[in-house]
Amino acid sequence: MPNLNQKQLGNTGVKISEIGQGTWDYNGGVEPLRLGISLGATHIDTAEIYGTEEVVGKAIEGIRDEVFLATKVWSDHLRYDDVLRAAEGSLKRLKVEYVDLYTIHWPNSAIPIRETMRAMENLVQRGKVKFIGVSNFSVEQLKEAQASLSLHDIVSNQVKYNLKTRQIEQDLIPYCKSQKITIVAYSPLKVQAVRKANDLLDQIASKYGMTRAQIALNFLTTDENVVTIPKSDNLEHVKENCSASGWRLSKEDVKWISERFK
Repeated sequence: MPNLNQKQLGNTGVKISEIGQGTWDYNGGVEPLRLGISLGATHIDTAEIYGTEEVVGKAIEGIRDEVFLATKVWSDHLRYDDVLRAAEGSLKRLKVEYVDLYTIHWPNSAIPIRETMRAMENLVQRGKVKFIGVSNFSVEQLKEAQASLSLHDIVSNQVKYNLKTRQIEQDLIPYCKSQKITIVAYSPLKVQAVRKANDLLDQIASKYGMTRAQIALNFLTTDENVVTIPKSDNLEHVKENCSASGWRLSKEDVKWISERFK
């Protein structure tokens, strides 16, 4: 039985599983999500544009309190009233009274971030949302978003991060660490990245009795500020993903992988 590590979300004091469950391009129905939850992958991520909020709602029915539920507002819906409407739509599809984390899916330079953040804070104040997040924000965009908040903090930035996409290590991860903003890594198991690893990753996988995917996920989550949300609609892959947590690569192997996948 996997024993998933928990990490604090931003400066909230709330802990979430370092291996969560993403639902972009998800077609697995309720069972894989339920299995992941039972194994400890209780951080579930969806979005209004994914078309998966309904299935997530079904998967968490009766166990809402066991789940850290995150969804996102699309970049076309960032006007004040649009944010409020989008949130209500998500709550309705999820069949919940609140979400734990509400995230701006992509920045939109055509809409003032201050207007968007005013709506996000309204949702927190009314108990519809617990925490505010962003996604695909650069350091500069993050700073502007932070300056637009008066009552609450940004607790997470969801960005692409995998063995072949590591640019965020240069400036975004250090900045988020300094601000106590959790990195939520999406596409952590980009198939091409793991597949192309071949012999390099196989050497480490063999050493630990793990798979390439498990080594890749463990590598990404070595950083205390990073959690991941791999997607899987396959029961065996859900088990595999969950078993990537509860243990740690050695510092030497982390360095070895880091140097070979730049």
